[in-house]
Amino acid sequence: MIHMGFSGAVAFFLIRVFKVVTPVKMTFRVYATCVIPISAFFASSLWFGNTAYLHISVAFIQMLKALMPVATFVVAVLWGTDKLRWDVFLNMVLVSVGVVISSYGEIHFNVIGTVYQVTGMFAEALRLVLTQVLLQKKGLTLNPITSLYYIAPCSFVFLFVPWYFLEKPGMEVSQIQFNFWIFFSNAICALLLNFSIFLVIGRTGAVTVRVAGVLKDWILIALSTVVFPESTITGLNIIGYAIALCGVVLYNYLKVKEVRALQTPESIPDRITKDWKLEKKSSDLYTPDSSNDDDGSGSKASNSDFIMDEEAPLIPSSRLSHIGRTQQSTRNA
Repeated sequence: MIHMGFSGAVAFFLIRVFKVVTPVKMTFRVYATCVIPISAFFASSLWFGNTAYLHISVAFIQMLKALMPVATFVVAVLWGTDKLRWDVFLNMVLVSVGVVISSYGEIHFNVIGTVYQVTGMFAEALRLVLTQVLLQKKGLTLNPITSLYYIAPCSFVFLFVPWYFLEKPGMEVSQIQFNFWIFFSNAICALLLNFSIFLVIGRTGAVTVRVAGVLKDWILIALSTVVFPESTITGLNIIGYAIALCGVVLYNYLKVKEVRALQTPESIPDRITKDWKLEKKSSDLYTPDSSNDDDGSGSKASNSDFIMDEEAPLIPSSRLSHIGRTQQSTRNA
């Protein structure tokens, strides 16, 4: 809840005060039918996911998060946004088997914490599918700043309700000391995380983010055993997570292969047609006017030169040389 309030406030200042990003055109109907449902599932994923930390270890939560592709695939197939493919299905089975083995090897296994974590992952999967279905159909594209601007305040409201009725009474009884600097620095880290994901995707690509995510999981599991010595990792944990991780890596490979297959290179006939149209357009642009020599003021010639300068960055150098030869030969004639 603190993260959503802080991120929403920062996004407001970046968009409305500093004008870093231009907000998209958002109507009340789009906000009610798209943003509110997405915010509700986003808040649910945060609530269930964070509650799981009260019952199970950080390392085991990271192992359970390997089920995220499975949850997303199941929800997408049920919603109709993805097709049931046997290669992906067998890949999901591999991930599920690995997580089951890892869960079986967990010493401090807790059913309630596991249910919380799995529920949070399915809520996150619903959010992703709803984002694809609702926003893309409306033609809206949101970057991390505009996403926080519209979704964070609504998620703050959804998280405030269960906090007020479920957590606030317990905080008053146990007399929890609120440390401002701990929560503030934590909120800063959460905000920087969103911005860093945006920058990494923009400068590298989704493949790098997926690979970095796998590396992050291993580092987080290793660090959690150092910071929290009570979260013991068994050999069966490692074997099960390694199997699940192989399935996740294979899933990422299949998705990247599918995206690259859609990005087919331009065929030779299409390229020839495009070059012919560009050549015809260029020759039409630079047909000289016979009134250039009679005017004497040079106004027509300067207009032609202006068109040449304006179009130069959009035309390859070979086309420029051809245009120049055509123009020069026409003038000489």
